[in-house]
Amino acid sequence: MDLMWWAVPVIGLAVAAVTIAAAVLMPSRRNAQRREPLAHTVRLTQLPEYRTVVRRQTRATAMVVLLLTLLFTTALLATARPTAPVTDAAGPRDDIMLCVGQPVTDQATGQFLGYFARQASSYGTERIGLTSADRRLVPLTRDYQYAAGRFGEYAQAGRVPNPPRLESFTSAVEYDDYAPTVADVLALCLTGFPGFENPGAERRSVIYLGPGSLRAPDDSRPSLFTDAQVIDMARRGAIQLNAVATAGHQTDALATVTRSTGGTFARFDPATLDAQLDAIRADAPRDDDQRRDSPVVVLILALALTGLLGVSLMAVRR
Repeated sequence: MDLMWWAVPVIGLAVAAVTIAAAVLMPSRRNAQRREPLAHTVRLTQLPEYRTVVRRQTRATAMVVLLLTLLFTTALLATARPTAPVTDAAGPRDDIMLCVGQPVTDQATGQFLGYFARQASSYGTERIGLTSADRRLVPLTRDYQYAAGRFGEYAQAGRVPNPPRLESFTSAVEYDDYAPTVADVLALCLTGFPGFENPGAERRSVIYLGPGSLRAPDDSRPSLFTDAQVIDMARRGAIQLNAVATAGHQTDALATVTRSTGGTFARFDPATLDAQLDAIRADAPRDDDQRRDSPVVVLILALALTGLLGVSLMAVRR
């Protein structure tokens, strides 16, 4: 059992040690004043009845002290938030968000989505989704037939003369006071995970395909997000960012973003793309990185000790 806040038991034990030391070392005037002189105490303490009573009170006191110590320990453990790794007998539960900043008619997009159209049919516990530069095309789903169909349709958009009518992959709208960046696209992809602000029970990863920059070097229009904000969002949500960068733009910033979240950065190569994606999927966040509160055992023990302590106190009073 691991604890989220190790400082709590350390501070609690230190306070308990100081309290016990103070109780033992500091004299008590009240006890000294309450003592009454008695005659023949040696004869009294040698009586079998007296010794029986003393033994009974000693055992009861020791039992109460032991229960109080155990109850104090369980309270410290519960306050320190015990955690346990998230495990699933059916296998790892992954959330995968495909994040495409490349045009849908590009060869790289077709090959990228074609890979996941084939892979989706083999999934069993994963959820997968698709986000383009400005819209959510496939929300996270375990409907693998639907996802594979959508990926396959978009993958064919640049290969066939008359592709089927599909929802627009990206918007053709341009703005005078805004220009999208890779950070904006990644932020949109991150928001596709439910409760993306905090870690979830699933292993989360974003796989980005696109250039290292979406705007010209001299374009000074503002954007919505910065690289630092995207890294912070990914870390707070325990989301791994991976990227396959296409040619034509600087990729240093994109590489820094991915590696800062424990992800993989690769350069697009049509001959080895499948192997690159296999390596990215194999390097998904580990299960032991995902933990959740597990206070049940500690709280049940605390309740049992509380009940035993109540019964023991009644015995002491009798």
